[in-house]
Amino acid sequence: MKKAVALLLFIVTVAVTRAQVAGMSALSVLDMPVSTRAAGVGFDYLAVGGGDISMCLGNPSLISESLSGQVALGYVNLFGQAHFGSVAVGRHFNSIGNFAFGLQYASYGRFEGYDENDQYTGSFSVADYVLTIGWGRRVDENVYIGASLKPVLSHYESYTAFALAFDLAATYLSSDSSFCATMMGRNIGAQIATFDGHTESLPFKLSVVGSYRLQDAPFRLMFALNELQTWDLRYEDPLNPSSIRDPFTGEVTRKSGVENFFDNVGRHLSVGVELTLKGALFLRLGYSYRQMVEMKAADRFNTSGFSFGIGFKAKRFEVSYARNNYHISQAPNFISVVFDL
Repeated sequence: MKKAVALLLFIVTVAVTRAQVAGMSALSVLDMPVSTRAAGVGFDYLAVGGGDISMCLGNPSLISESLSGQVALGYVNLFGQAHFGSVAVGRHFNSIGNFAFGLQYASYGRFEGYDENDQYTGSFSVADYVLTIGWGRRVDENVYIGASLKPVLSHYESYTAFALAFDLAATYLSSDSSFCATMMGRNIGAQIATFDGHTESLPFKLSVVGSYRLQDAPFRLMFALNELQTWDLRYEDPLNPSSIRDPFTGEVTRKSGVENFFDNVGRHLSVGVELTLKGALFLRLGYSYRQMVEMKAADRFNTSGFSFGIGFKAKRFEVSYARNNYHISQAPNFISVVFDL
């Protein structure tokens, strides 16, 4: 228990010293959810006991001996020519513990190159690669800890950058497995080699994710408190301003302090639910208020901020699909297969 408390204090300390908003930094590939199950409820990662090995790439404290020999393959159709893929393998070593090994890539397609004189220089590719080495350990009956090392390589045309990132996590799992919660600091680290000599920050995140399964109920409720390293997540969209000026009187109407407070709280909170039917079919639904307000189209109803997924589990494999409605015109599709060797 002392180790888990020390880890939590370290995570909070790092959050205080590295406060920033994810999405305003380099290597956004580190923000991409690896688990299709997590994408189905719109989360970066999940806190659920007895998950699959792909979930452990996002939450290393879930790595356990029971996942040794399990393999997960994932693919995401992103925007335009961009796509994302991943492979994960679990392995237990008697002498050193439980590990998850993963490789992720994000390819953004091919582009046409031109010099300053508008002369064609040929086509080129743009891609990011992330290697994940995760380790997890059970501290006592209810507490688990984990850490991941994530070297990241970016290759854009003839430019290359390299970074080292770490995830640190601690999970509490109740004795009956009905409640599970994880506190994690993600993407702690720095660029080692840069594109042009200018060092950029990594997308650090401090978050708490939990899940609760009601007794004798076929569904699990989930919540995520995101971006806890930064309180104010509000973004002023010039196309949808929060303050309105009356064209006749010139009077400006602004949100009250109470409205701003709850607006900020909502941007930190995501919720989801997973319905299990006969232990073999899974239906997932999630909602992110922040994604909805930041990606909504003016004067048009859309489902930005909503995500959903479906999964089917057999004896030795599981197939999952998810769709996250980022915007009215763009909705990435996730698919994964998990199986035992």
